[in-house]
Amino acid sequence: MTLGTILLIVLVLLLLGAIPTWPHSRGWGYGPSGILGFILLVVIVLFVLGKL
Repeated sequence: MTLGTILLIVLVLLLLGAIPTWPHSRGWGYGPSGILGFILLVVIVLFVLGKL
């Protein structure tokens, strides 16, 4: 596995973990998952372009 693949897997897991399903995180809204989703999108684009 390359570093890019490992980074992609970690970011997907972080994105799933940021979904506000627990009672203490319901007030956060979708901010954390939106930020991680944007980072994941950037990493995917860089991975497809061959820059990562």
